[in-house]
Amino acid sequence: MKKRRGKLLFKFAFIFTVFAMVAMFLGSIMTYISQTNSYKKAALQNLKCICDYIEQLIQESGEDFIIYQKYYMEHFSEARIPFNFTEYHTAQRNYEKVLSEMGLKKDENTQFNFDSFSEEAKMAYFVYIHEYWLLTFENARKAFNLPYTYYLVPKEEIYNMVYMIDGERTPRGLNGQKSTKGPYLYLGDEYHDPYEKCPVQWDTWFTGERQNKFQVWNNEWGHTYAFYVPLYIKGQKLGLIGAEFQVEDVNKEILRNAAVQTFGVGVVLVICIAMLLIFINKRYIHKIVRLEANLIEYSDLKDPTIAQRIEAEITGNDEIASLSSQLAALILKIEDYIKTLLDTSQKLKASQARAEKMDALANRDALTGIRNKTAYDNELRRLEWRIAEGNVEFGIAMIDLNFLKRINDTFGHEQGNMAIKRLCSLVCQVFKHSPVFRIGGDEFVVILEHADLKDIDMLCMNFNIQIDALSKNDDLQPWEQVSAALGYAIYNKNSDTSVQNVFRRADKAMYSRKKEMKAIREI
Repeated sequence: MKKRRGKLLFKFAFIFTVFAMVAMFLGSIMTYISQTNSYKKAALQNLKCICDYIEQLIQESGEDFIIYQKYYMEHFSEARIPFNFTEYHTAQRNYEKVLSEMGLKKDENTQFNFDSFSEEAKMAYFVYIHEYWLLTFENARKAFNLPYTYYLVPKEEIYNMVYMIDGERTPRGLNGQKSTKGPYLYLGDEYHDPYEKCPVQWDTWFTGERQNKFQVWNNEWGHTYAFYVPLYIKGQKLGLIGAEFQVEDVNKEILRNAAVQTFGVGVVLVICIAMLLIFINKRYIHKIVRLEANLIEYSDLKDPTIAQRIEAEITGNDEIASLSSQLAALILKIEDYIKTLLDTSQKLKASQARAEKMDALANRDALTGIRNKTAYDNELRRLEWRIAEGNVEFGIAMIDLNFLKRINDTFGHEQGNMAIKRLCSLVCQVFKHSPVFRIGGDEFVVILEHADLKDIDMLCMNFNIQIDALSKNDDLQPWEQVSAALGYAIYNKNSDTSVQNVFRRADKAMYSRKKEMKAIREI
């Protein structure tokens, strides 16, 4: 056996050593070219991603960004924005303080008439918003590992570009001009970019569409390729979002020589591979093909006598002969292996069934049979993923059983359990299109979906009517006269950042209802 392996190993080692040397030489050149192209493609994709990301953020701000841009272009020279700021919350608090002094209070849903602001309030708003957007551009640039991201406002009549949100901070000197150092940001940096020098940039602006090519820059800021996206808000074209990546200079002569060498190596490689294939086919592949045909026939017919044929066709003393002998022996044992596999498969199925049963029990409430707190936590994770994807509509209803402690203390825990199950039955009956969870002793949660989400007000009214009827039905036992408070909240993609936001609002609504019911119910 060792002698066979040695001969075949030597033959293939010699053949593939020669092949590997040629392939490595060719591969070193092709890898350089391939990675250069791959880098450019990846960089282009990065530019598109970051521009799309920033565009989406700005468009979500809507009218606020239009107001910010207009004020910027008119008052940037008056602004005093710290050069080294690292967060915008200080400016935000200052803006809110100015509003408060004006008798105004800002929250997420409050809209103000910017024109009615005092000049102090307008400038405070501008400083806060500019710091926010500058940090947003800088963080996006770092996240995508790019040298520059910026926002341009064209002055098309003179072919100038105003770097409204600059990709590189510039200090403002005491004279109000650019400087190498200073406490404040220099704003309104403006450059003359003639069309013949920047055709891609201006074509993007004039056509209002993205171009399928880069703008090449080679200046004191480096050799970069730039990509631009026109910004539209409410149909109004406002400016250009730009992002750049750096590229190394490519020597044309080196590329030409590389192409010639690649062609020559390719010809040699083709000849070597052809000769290699002829040799391997004559000496080895024919035997393997014959062995494969016997194995296919065995696979179709399951005839163990084919093992005798394989043994009869063995020639030589190499690894193929050894493999043929081993396969012939293996065929004779396959019947035993199949039986073992079938037995193992049956045991595995039984184990899986037990595991599934245990999993179902782990997610079921022992008292009511509905889903429990563990299942509810799993559902929360699913909803958080869907919120992150931006494709979800749901609501949360909170139901709390009133007076459970009184029932337990007065009539016993068995009657308390009966009250819980009776309430559970009613909840499942009303919200028949949504999953119901018991998350505490007397607390139930419904994840509102589909028809239940659409008809929530009608369902809540139905629930309250039935609860009211049960609590006032003197034909029932005291523990059967269940009383419960219900509150709900609907997910709002504009204000809710997590399921917990919706849960808290639903919980608050439920406790408001509970308070109301206690106020009108005799205790």
